[in-house]
Amino acid sequence: MRKKNKSIPVNTMADDFDAGISIERMSLSTADEARLNSSDEAKLAHRHDSHSFFLLEKGTVNIEIDFQKYIITAPSIIYVHPDQVHRTTAFDNMTVCSWAITNENLNPEYLKLLESITPAKPLVLNEETFSLISEAVLLFMKFAERKSDKLFHSLLKDSCNALVALVASQYLESAKPIDRLSRFEIVTKTFREILERNYTTTKRPADYAEKLNITTPYLNECVKNATGHPVSYHIQQRVILEAKRLLYYSDKSVKEIAIQLGYDDYPYFSRLFTKVTGMTALSFRNKNFD
Repeated sequence: MRKKNKSIPVNTMADDFDAGISIERMSLSTADEARLNSSDEAKLAHRHDSHSFFLLEKGTVNIEIDFQKYIITAPSIIYVHPDQVHRTTAFDNMTVCSWAITNENLNPEYLKLLESITPAKPLVLNEETFSLISEAVLLFMKFAERKSDKLFHSLLKDSCNALVALVASQYLESAKPIDRLSRFEIVTKTFREILERNYTTTKRPADYAEKLNITTPYLNECVKNATGHPVSYHIQQRVILEAKRLLYYSDKSVKEIAIQLGYDDYPYFSRLFTKVTGMTALSFRNKNFD
């Protein structure tokens, strides 16, 4: 049975890193895995207080992100949004370089790009791209050692943002180009970005239509055409994903979770969870802690 917490653990940056930016490389053998697996803390699912990037340079790693399990082999890259709950479940002789940056330090344009590709899946890198990102990582790490430089923070911020741009461009390359998106797809993309920021406070499709300055029927037409599901479906799915995270990774009561997600009517939230998932909230929690 996994250790339970009142809320989902959030890993913050270590004090020895510059404010809001960090980078490190580590190599772990199969023997290290046995040692780490004996520690509850090592296996504990968590969030970060920043945008996190992981470049797998060597080996294999198994990770779980928001109930999705991935087996990643080198060379690969993955981006994890601050909202996403994740944990490492296994690895085999891996070398990984990880870096993180807070919203305050991110280029606003890159922040918007990252929000548009959430949730991101691992990307396998070709040799040329892996080499380019690796070189940028090495330069970033060299800058991180120059703490006495007058412009130390600026060096870190600029080099980290350049690295973020390299990674984001890989995700954009694997997605459909923005200039080829239909009007329906553009509206849907914008709706999802707004939903991500407002799902705990805004539940009605009409409110999202108002934010987009379009009619509710037209918003529904766009979203259903692009995804096969109406606006209400996406609102419910986003709320229930957060509910699942809290039920699985914390010991907050169902009533506490309902209130946190913007539902003062606890019975209504319980019915909604059952409708969307096919089981009660308590059944979901018990199923995952058997």
